Amino acid sequence: MTRFEDFHIGDVHEFGRRTVTREEIVEFARQFDPQPFHLDEELARQSIYGGLIASGWHVSALAMRMLVDRMLAQGDSGSMGSPGADELRWLLPVRPGDTLTLRTEVIETTPSRSKSDRGVVKLRNHLLNQHGQVVMTMIGIGMFRRRDATPG
Repeated sequence: MTRFEDFHIGDVHEFGRRTVTREEIVEFARQFDPQPFHLDEELARQSIYGGLIASGWHVSALAMRMLVDRMLAQGDSGSMGSPGADELRWLLPVRPGDTLTLRTEVIETTPSRSKSDRGVVKLRNHLLNQHGQVVMTMIGIGMFRRRDATPG
């Protein structure tokens, strides 16, 4: 059971290993980001990207899935959700066949002053492709239960 106290500034974790398919890029784009360079290989080749690429929102969702699978959904993780994220950047295109890995670093832990049952954790996230290139960065902000604290 991961709790607020389990996060320590400077801790780094790397996980996930997810290969992105052409089909999922196109399906996500059809539903949520129907721009030509996400949908059509021929139009994508004519674009500034020179080929089909995943939507940045799709890439962000893949990173979130890796984070949930590793840190947030293991039994009772203590996760209480998130008030948001900062500094989301899509740095390089993600293409069909790319294999992604997520690296997180704990950069801040702050116990809540008004609610003793929780604290806020900030994670610097780097999503890397199979070549070790950073394709996305984001500061994630999560709320986590504290051990032995009364709700408040």
